[in-house]
Amino acid sequence: MVRLGNLLFRYRNGLFPLAYVFVFAKTQLLFADYRPAALIGLIIALLGQFLRIATIGLDYIVRGGRNRQVYADDLVTGGLFSHCRNPLYVGNYLILIGVGVASCSAAFLFVILPLMALAYWAIIAAEENFLRNKFGATFDAYIEKVNRLLFNPIGLSTTLQGMSFHWPRVVVKEYGTMLSWTVGYIAVVMQNIWISGEYNFSSPLVTVLWVALGIIVVFYLVARFLKKREIIRG
Repeated sequence: MVRLGNLLFRYRNGLFPLAYVFVFAKTQLLFADYRPAALIGLIIALLGQFLRIATIGLDYIVRGGRNRQVYADDLVTGGLFSHCRNPLYVGNYLILIGVGVASCSAAFLFVILPLMALAYWAIIAAEENFLRNKFGATFDAYIEKVNRLLFNPIGLSTTLQGMSFHWPRVVVKEYGTMLSWTVGYIAVVMQNIWISGEYNFSSPLVTVLWVALGIIVVFYLVARFLKKREIIRG
């Protein structure tokens, strides 16, 4: 599993785009009515995004790898990492589930989601193997207290009170993630409207989706401009 995780880690940035291709793999909808699925999916995805925002804003973990291999300078155990060892991956998977539910795609829900769960499990195994080798007993003590994926809310208020929130870092680190999944979500809902034969520019839902897409793109462009000009820094 560790060997597979190291391999997938090298190409992890391509996993999300590859997975999103399959949300469009349908000629008919899994659910008869796409509207409840779109709403439920949005709630799940927003929960995942909120988890990512909270994690990055409190105590960000720099584990981006080095030379496309697992690497970490420090063992980060503060912020939400004191309640879950992998809150960012949990957030990612919730976003995947949310977009998948909204897509009404059987191929995505029953094939891609399990495969992505396996991929994340392998990557986490590879990362933990690296951290155990580097930090030894300190890491072992950490994993005894904090669950790998389940979030423990006990003591959360104390964690939040003792830390400041870093909004500039959230903007710099998250604008790309926000764009990718929100555009994907809007696109699959648009596709479902089309498949249902209800696509019409006079439809309030279609109007809302196009306006939301415009707002998201503007946010992305502004955030990217601010980052490139170093007006805000992570």
